[in-house]
Amino acid sequence: MPEDERSESIEGKWYSYPPLRNAMISGILTGLTFGLLLSGLASLSLGVYIYTIAMIIGGYHWGREGIERLVEEHKIGIDILMLAAATGAVILGVWEEAAFLVFLFAAAEGIEEFAYAKTRSSIRALLDLAPKEARILRNGSEEMIPASGLKIGDIFLVRASESIPTDGVILRGTSSVNEAPVTGESNPVAKEPGTKVFAATINLDGFLEVRATASFLDNTLSKIIHMVEEAQERKGKVQMFIERFGDIYSPIVLLSAMLLVVMPPLFGDSSSIWAMKAVVLLVAAAPCALVMSTPVAIAAGIGRAGKKGVLIKGGVHLESLGKIRVVAFDKTGTLTRGEPAVTDVVPFEGDESRLLDLACSVERCSEHPIAKAIMKRASTSNATKSQGSNFCAVPGFGEKAKVGDCTAYVGKPELFGKAAIGPEIWERMKALQKEGKTTVLIGKEDSVYGIVALRDEIRPEAKAALARLRARGVKTIMLTGDNPATAAAVARDLGIQEFRANLKPGDKIEAIKTLKEKYGEILMVGDGINDAPALAQATVGVAMGTIGTDAAIEAADVALMADDLGMIPFALELGDKARRISRQNIIFSIALLSVMIPSALIGLITIAGAVILHETSELIAVANGIRVGNDSKNV
Repeated sequence: MPEDERSESIEGKWYSYPPLRNAMISGILTGLTFGLLLSGLASLSLGVYIYTIAMIIGGYHWGREGIERLVEEHKIGIDILMLAAATGAVILGVWEEAAFLVFLFAAAEGIEEFAYAKTRSSIRALLDLAPKEARILRNGSEEMIPASGLKIGDIFLVRASESIPTDGVILRGTSSVNEAPVTGESNPVAKEPGTKVFAATINLDGFLEVRATASFLDNTLSKIIHMVEEAQERKGKVQMFIERFGDIYSPIVLLSAMLLVVMPPLFGDSSSIWAMKAVVLLVAAAPCALVMSTPVAIAAGIGRAGKKGVLIKGGVHLESLGKIRVVAFDKTGTLTRGEPAVTDVVPFEGDESRLLDLACSVERCSEHPIAKAIMKRASTSNATKSQGSNFCAVPGFGEKAKVGDCTAYVGKPELFGKAAIGPEIWERMKALQKEGKTTVLIGKEDSVYGIVALRDEIRPEAKAALARLRARGVKTIMLTGDNPATAAAVARDLGIQEFRANLKPGDKIEAIKTLKEKYGEILMVGDGINDAPALAQATVGVAMGTIGTDAAIEAADVALMADDLGMIPFALELGDKARRISRQNIIFSIALLSVMIPSALIGLITIAGAVILHETSELIAVANGIRVGNDSKNV
């Protein structure tokens, strides 16, 4: 079955699918005719007439596709082998076997195509989660319109328990949103004015007023579906090899069958016996199960990953995921959140609240990430948050501001007089820095009141995700541009065996090359933009935190729609499962061919037996491949 045919969307029950419906009609006619002839209730001429009708109906779809491929692409496929076998059976006068061959092949092909298309298009069921209508705000009043009519800039309203119709930014309201349909994140995500929301996610409690940032046809959900469908079109190396093999193998089988018909009579053997063997050979040697050994598994795997918020951009990358035994992580924005958080508040004079109050008086006007982290920590304490004046940034060192009658400083030791920093302060700073923390002094020019220590927060799921990788025997490595002390502290906390620090983007490329030479296949996880060169150099590049970031998705082979490192071991396990099941199918298919071909040549099986074994094997391969998309305790 050609790829473009398999990609068609299938809706409704199986009997509404034309190839399966035709196969069912063909089977009924064939079985009925066989029964009538066997009981003597119908003449042979009537039986031949009905068998012919049954074969035309059953063979219409697959026979037409085989002929079209032969004419347009000059390729002999499995369809042509079966067409030749059915024609040969008719010429030999075994009408019932010809009709059963057409029916069984039509049924197997129909079931295969139906299952394949259902697997490939199952991701489209996510569209049903998006509401069909949207409540927009026009001229101060609410109006219901089709969701497909939403445009960028429209203001729409979402009540509690309603789905969000398209991507947007919250203008008013706070709520928790279930983003599982898009990101795979199971926990609700807090939303407030200024944060993004995405199509098909569910507003759990509050009332939201949102400005649309994408049309219905170009929102995040639609992009995910489109990318998954495109990925399922991209074939893996094994699949491409099998298809090339089939393009060579099928003509050889047809030529061999023709030689069986032509050659034996030249040496005085019975032509009818060898013609029958030729027909059986065409059926027995058709590599249907082999050809279907990988595409169903790949499509099922990519579809399942897409539903979990993991976009795998082709079969070759899914195959590669199953080979990975080393994973390299960027630190900032990947293993960590990418923003500092206060870890320690160490007052030398007064208490924590007084120290944070003085810090806030200086940092209130600053946009520096450290200033924001200190303000955030102060918001959870009893600090009074006094207002400073004459704020001034000291580039590279910190900030200062007028607080009361004095000038207060927040920053590096260089801001303070030498006499202000005693041995106790230096020792405490060094101890905190050994833990990978950034230290900030707070006080006045001649006196340090305390220290605030900050560190980029490690993602809460990081430790568990890396533990899962190590349990699989996967080595974890960290590549970072940060200093060695900070890198060592993060690596120690996460149990990472090896790290490399002070790396520029170009250094990360060289590091990946070196690691590939040392360990072989390697996966690189980064934030998708500044790590793009390293992602491209790795066997598989994985971009983190890619919602709304097309460039990040383009930079990687795999994109995680949520900032969830737990999806890395999931992806490796899925790739391993897809490779394992594909390998099972290939071994099964080759073993079956190695038995059926000799059996056909020495006359151990009939046409009917060959057809039953052939179609059963094809359905087994399809059913086994679909297992990749099923949930299991391993994935």
